[in-house]
Amino acid sequence: RYRHPAPSVAALAADLGQEAFTSLTWRQGSRGELRSRFAAVRVRPAGKAVERPIRAAASAEQGWWDGVLPDCWLLVEWPDDAEAPTDYWLSNLPADTPVVDLVRLAKVRWRIEHDYRELKHGLGLDHFEGRSWPGWQHHVTLVTAAHAFLTEQRLAPKAPAPGSPSTRSSTLSRTS
Repeated sequence: RYRHPAPSVAALAADLGQEAFTSLTWRQGSRGELRSRFAAVRVRPAGKAVERPIRAAASAEQGWWDGVLPDCWLLVEWPDDAEAPTDYWLSNLPADTPVVDLVRLAKVRWRIEHDYRELKHGLGLDHFEGRSWPGWQHHVTLVTAAHAFLTEQRLAPKAPAPGSPSTRSSTLSRTS
């Protein structure tokens, strides 16, 4: 049991004060830099929703749980034009992770949504109609492998096309 009720993330962010927020750029957009103010602080989350999976994992791994929840990052965004912080993220990345890396990872939501859409519609993640757990695992494994292959192909440098007869001019060049 905790001695005091856990504060909300909004209360934690307000306690940090505006001076704790640093202006950071996470990427170049089509209309310039994407930038906002961020603060990151280590916190220990509270609540049954957080405790249950950690207790289960520790019990399965060690056979017991010491009752202490691990600390994690609380990343807070407070845009210049906002009266208060607008977005919050929790991360279990190591304590020595730079804040700029936390911000960059927090802001890749568009990539995650794009990949999920590709997994569902392009590769058939949502086409499984089986009834067994091993069958579902097999299906998801194959879809994930296909996605990894496509990602690797997209990232690989393009090799120059060899000069094949079909790409050469069919007319002879004449010299006098």
